[in-house]
Amino acid sequence: MIGLISATAAGAAARDRLAAAWPDRTRVYGGPVADAVRAAFAECDRLVCFLATGAVVRLVAPLLEGKTDDPGVVCVDEAGRFAVSLLGGHGGGANELAREVGEVLGAEPVVTTATDAVGLPGLDTLGLPVEGDVAAVSRALLDGEAVALRAEVAWPLPPLPVAGEGAYTVRVTDRLLEPADGEAVLRPPTLVVGVGASKGAPVEEVLGLVEDALREAGLSVASVAELATVDAKAGEPGIVEAARRLGVPLVTHAAEALARVAVPNPSDAPLAAVGTPSVAEAAALVGGGELLVPKRKSAGSPAMATCAVVRRPGRGRLAVVGLGPGARDLLTERARDELRRASVLVGLDQYVDQIRDLLRPGTRVLESGLGAEEERARTAVAEARRGQAVALIGSGDAGVYAMASPALAEASDDIDVVGVPGVTAALAAGALLGAPLGHDHVSISLSDLHTPWEVIERRVRAAAEADLVVTFYNPRSRGRDWQLPKALAVLAGHRAPATPVGVVRNASRADESVRLTTLAALDPATVDMMTVVTVGNTATREIAGRMVTPRGYRWQEETR
Repeated sequence: MIGLISATAAGAAARDRLAAAWPDRTRVYGGPVADAVRAAFAECDRLVCFLATGAVVRLVAPLLEGKTDDPGVVCVDEAGRFAVSLLGGHGGGANELAREVGEVLGAEPVVTTATDAVGLPGLDTLGLPVEGDVAAVSRALLDGEAVALRAEVAWPLPPLPVAGEGAYTVRVTDRLLEPADGEAVLRPPTLVVGVGASKGAPVEEVLGLVEDALREAGLSVASVAELATVDAKAGEPGIVEAARRLGVPLVTHAAEALARVAVPNPSDAPLAAVGTPSVAEAAALVGGGELLVPKRKSAGSPAMATCAVVRRPGRGRLAVVGLGPGARDLLTERARDELRRASVLVGLDQYVDQIRDLLRPGTRVLESGLGAEEERARTAVAEARRGQAVALIGSGDAGVYAMASPALAEASDDIDVVGVPGVTAALAAGALLGAPLGHDHVSISLSDLHTPWEVIERRVRAAAEADLVVTFYNPRSRGRDWQLPKALAVLAGHRAPATPVGVVRNASRADESVRLTTLAALDPATVDMMTVVTVGNTATREIAGRMVTPRGYRWQEETR
């Protein structure tokens, strides 16, 4: 919950705007300001104070307990110009809250956390438990000192400017160890603990068994991703409470699924009780992985619980990112986030140049020239399979005549794939022309490098006969100068010479050009590979210099 506190009418107005925008996330605290701050500080995860920063500092200073315990605090000035992350930037979520408040109120977020200021991900913001000399390692990263990365298990981390050797270390491991001086240890959630229990097994016996098994195997409880069991035990109190105390989800599987898992220690007892010869081992192994701790029983007499531990391999992450048509303000926030999250960027060199300044320090860039699409797709998938966080970029929308299809043709289910949509060239051109895509439309690439011309021509003819608005991608190059005239001739057999045609080159870029002409007047020689050509249907009209395809609403017909 986010507590909202204000002292003036102007502050209350901004406070109420935020409360209206986030009705389920916020709570307004009234009354004397000091009392309101004390109450909100005790009851909320984060606070937004519409007060001067000095006043808030004096009010919260007596309430501070520690970096890991205090809520995040954001201050908004009287004029609503700035949202200042004052306290708990990372751990308390104030940095992100300042950005969110800024979006709602139109305020400038002010974030002074050192790592955020220089574009480095804070070690305590990676979503993983972290321990050890975090402050010293973070300071070394900020100062440009040599920091080594020791990844004992693969995990898709964001970029870190690390070296092969150094006085400081970031270690990624699920092993139980004491961090050395100058070492920060990240705990990825690689361990799955399968559990079985008799009815009424006490939580102390279940939890004690799990903790003992992990400790004796030299594994950290902080790397447990889930407790897993059979469906029939989904409500078993001892297992449910053990998962709660460990702070991990309880995942259950059907007995039929567990019965199909090959295990080293099957038993007749669970087969008779719940329909599978193994609960603990099978539940841990059902998703694959390495069995680190075979089935073991609790120390009770009789033993009422069993457990087994599996290490699942870290899954790499491939984000296929559409950069839009070129203008920076048409690059989506989601795309920006993925570019900053990726430790490896793969892309066409000219597209990499467009967004190089958005990359975090330490990002490894693998760029290549025109014609290497399949190589880039294979490279991106291979890097993800090595457990990396990868961004594969393309212009427009990566799924439209771009990199998503070759990449996904290479990828199997051993990596996570995320698609990030982008503004396509057809949409950017359509917005410049007016509303040419107001009714049914189709996009067709005229490049026959990968598609035989006979197939392309058949598609153009089908679009002409169906009276669809057509946007031509890759319409003409120096080596392909006859395809566009041929396609226009096909359309001309079904549409009037005066049919509007929009010609947009480099849509949204500094040198963009926009022309509205007709099917009869279009000169194909004025078109190149940087151009999209949109041909209207039989209803498309030029209205006040804009290309418009009517939607066909009944009320429009009635008013004519």
